[in-house]
Amino acid sequence: MTTRRTLLLTALALGMGTASAWTGTAPESTAQARPAAAAEYEIDPSHSQVLFKVKHLGISTVTGRFRDFSGTISYDPQNPAASRARAAIKTASIDTDNDRRDNHLRSADFFEAEKYPEITFTTGRLREARGDAFKLDGTLTMRGVTRPITLDVEKVGPVRGPDGRDRMAFNATTTLDRTQYGLTWSRATEAGGLVVGNDVQIVLELETVRKP
Repeated sequence: MTTRRTLLLTALALGMGTASAWTGTAPESTAQARPAAAAEYEIDPSHSQVLFKVKHLGISTVTGRFRDFSGTISYDPQNPAASRARAAIKTASIDTDNDRRDNHLRSADFFEAEKYPEITFTTGRLREARGDAFKLDGTLTMRGVTRPITLDVEKVGPVRGPDGRDRMAFNATTTLDRTQYGLTWSRATEAGGLVVGNDVQIVLELETVRKP
C-alpha cells in the first residue's frame, strides 16, 4: 500500500512539473523576457555634417562647418530617456571656404585652436519626447568654458545599411551666444551692427552606425 501511494505522489509531482509542456506556457521564473540592452552607435563622418551659421554685417549669413569630428551614442529603444551621447570636434578643422577667415577663426581672437583643440558635448537628459522628436539637454565645452545647452533633435531609423549593420540618423539644431564662450571678437559697423553676429545657429546632421 505504501509503495502504491509513493508511486502516485511521484506521478502527480512529475505531472505538475511538466504542466507547462502541455499548456504551452513557460514556468513563472523564465516567463519574463529580458529587456533589450542599449545599443552602441558611432558617428559615420562620411555621411554626417557639423554646420554653423552666423550673421555678417547684420545683412548676410556665413555658413561654415567642421571637417573633423567623432562621437558615440548609447541608445536604448525600450528606455530612450536613458540614452547617452558624447561627441568631440577638432577646432582646427573649421572650414568657411575662405582660408584667411579660417585662419582668423583658429587664432586667439576666436577658438584659439592650439590651446583648445576640441569642442566637446556630453548629454544630460532627454525630455519632451514626441514620437521621434525630443529635446536633449547637455553640456558644451568650448574654448575652456563649459555651459548647459539644449538641442532640438529628430531621430530617423534605424534602418539596415548595405553593409548589414543598423544605422540611425540624428538631426539637431540649437542657437548659442558665442560671447558666452569667450569668442568676443567683433567690430561695429557704421550702421551700428556687428561685423560678426553674436548668435550662432548650429545644425547637426549625423548618421550613426551600430557597433559590432
